[in-house]
Amino acid sequence: MSQFSKFVGLDAHKETLAVAIADHDGSKPRFYGEIPNTPDAVKKLLALVSPHGEAVSFCYEAGPCGYGLYRQITSAGHVCDVVAPSLIPTKPGDRVKTDRRDAENLARLHRAGELTGVWVPDDEQEAMRDLTRAREDIKHLERQAKQRLNAFLLRHGFGYDGTTSKWTRAHWRWMERIKLPHRVQQLVFQAYIDSVRQQQQRVADLEQAMEKALAGWKLAPVVEGLMALRGCRLVSAMTVVAELGDLTRFDDPRQLMKYLGLVPSEHSSGAKVQRGGITKTGNGHVRRVLVESAWTYRFPARKTALLQRRAERTLPAVQAIAWRAQKRLCGRYQALSARGLQKNKVCVAVARELSGFMWAIARELMGSESVRMNAGH
Repeated sequence: MSQFSKFVGLDAHKETLAVAIADHDGSKPRFYGEIPNTPDAVKKLLALVSPHGEAVSFCYEAGPCGYGLYRQITSAGHVCDVVAPSLIPTKPGDRVKTDRRDAENLARLHRAGELTGVWVPDDEQEAMRDLTRAREDIKHLERQAKQRLNAFLLRHGFGYDGTTSKWTRAHWRWMERIKLPHRVQQLVFQAYIDSVRQQQQRVADLEQAMEKALAGWKLAPVVEGLMALRGCRLVSAMTVVAELGDLTRFDDPRQLMKYLGLVPSEHSSGAKVQRGGITKTGNGHVRRVLVESAWTYRFPARKTALLQRRAERTLPAVQAIAWRAQKRLCGRYQALSARGLQKNKVCVAVARELSGFMWAIARELMGSESVRMNAGH
């Protein structure tokens, strides 16, 4: 990093930026001050730290402020790293935390090359990520609305004993026949029903928007390739690609598994080796959909008509990987279950291997000339 004349640490907040500057000569970082977190103020800062076009490297922590600051700095010709907050080195005995000290610490560590940057999506990638996360948020609201409706019925002694699952047509017809003793309670009951239906419609609208957005997305072939896998339909596949982008940016599948926090934690000292649960680092959205998909591998391997139709949208080599994955993971689930492992742990182990097959599919597709040109590689 000796090619940079200055290293600037930014402690970013909603309204302000705490700025510290470290020169390349190794001197102690100096605190510049706080500036408003606005494009105009950042533009003035860029002109101040680089009046003659000197090479300057900036950094700030990833957080709720997003990537607007990164894009403004890089568009001005400077280098900017968005660093992972959980991987910033800290002193165990340091009990004082201020914006000034945070900015100075960022500048010093950035100059030393001890910060770990995160992958920054482009505008299109971030838009697809926002879409999949919005669907996830609304689905959470739908679950909450269903829980409130079920709790209301339970309080008043109504239990569904139908032969079909809840939230099917038969379940809705059963609720339509419910009559409560008081008029106000009937109004409350209908309000809960309307809330569930409203959230369901919002989820359906977002899923429809996902289907339309997929048609014009440069990574659509990768999404369709992942949909050849069992348990990986539109929502799961788009979530994985929207969150991770090009999966081949990971050198090997093990690196992807580590990034997703699906590998065991370890605390070893001397001859003692102790491994615990998974690390749960990295992207929790992808980890969640992978574990959900892993539950489908508890059944024997089988090419259903629906799965075969999805697989036919992609290359024969991808179809072969998907079938190999299904045979491997279904057998893996049965083998681990026979050993007496808890089903949740078995699904996590299957999810870990599933991510490896996803990496293999992405590599096969990104190696294709048509997909590579579509993705702009």
